[in-house]
Amino acid sequence: MMAEPAPAPGEPPFPGMAWVPGGVFSMGSDRHYPEERPARPVRVDGFWIDRTPVTNDQFAAFVAATGYVTLAEIAPRAEDYPGAPKALLRAASMVFTPTRGPVPLNDVSQWWRWTFGADWRRPLGPGSSLKGMSDHPVIHVAWPDVEAYANWSGKTLPTEAEWEFAAWGGAPTTAEFVWGEALVPNGRHMANTFQGGFPFRNTCEDGHERTSPVGAFPANGYGLSDMIGNVWEWTSDWYGPHPAGPKTSACCAVENPRGGRETDSLDPALPDILIPRKVIKGGSFLCAPSYCRRYRPAARHPQSIDSAASHVGFRCIVRPQT
Repeated sequence: MMAEPAPAPGEPPFPGMAWVPGGVFSMGSDRHYPEERPARPVRVDGFWIDRTPVTNDQFAAFVAATGYVTLAEIAPRAEDYPGAPKALLRAASMVFTPTRGPVPLNDVSQWWRWTFGADWRRPLGPGSSLKGMSDHPVIHVAWPDVEAYANWSGKTLPTEAEWEFAAWGGAPTTAEFVWGEALVPNGRHMANTFQGGFPFRNTCEDGHERTSPVGAFPANGYGLSDMIGNVWEWTSDWYGPHPAGPKTSACCAVENPRGGRETDSLDPALPDILIPRKVIKGGSFLCAPSYCRRYRPAARHPQSIDSAASHVGFRCIVRPQT
């Protein structure tokens, strides 16, 4: 369900932004992962959003102008990580590393490596670079990094509801995917995802093993590229269960929800690590039918605010002045 779209309030406030008219839509899903439930009507106001994720070139301009140093480039403090081995308290980030063969899919440590020296400039660690990747999404950025970029650029980060509404691009929220019912309609890849046997063999049928240049796949109805696949994207909402609400009535839709409480976002599996988590959206180049079917707008995942990885990026929005 969609409300009558609001017209754009003039020209974009910054180059490379598109107007999302706002309206009522069915947020969440009752058909997929438990954390996406319940589906319920939500109303968001219109806003401007970056047409693509922030690229390496764009982030480099921010760093050049401010001298900013990302979290992945700073050694963690022992007091923030009780019990952590001293040898691990070095500047590092998480890098996806394919396994040699099939492994149990309930153990992410099989394919994620805490890689010393990996950061946004060196996405695979020492010896790697951004050569040929100026127009790829910036990765290895934690929440403080994306917040600093947004503040510098005069923008902000979207809420989960804003992001999800934008990702649908005006398409019916009853479809399996933004583009219809088939993941690869008529053999055409619509997003950068994982083909083959995860996590050991990516056949790269979509043309990309890891990140792809922004805009390499079809844009949605609002002219937004890579809302699905390529990289997960940070939102401003604290992670928590979706609140229950009215199931069908647009007249009772929740207005511009802002997510849960910071204290409720802590990971219950790590009671000694009091680091809150934000919602990330959209899936990444690692989403596969056999493992992570999160190449859908309703999909969501928690990300600790101090965590950076080789499949997480972001884009910004601007809300009109009221």
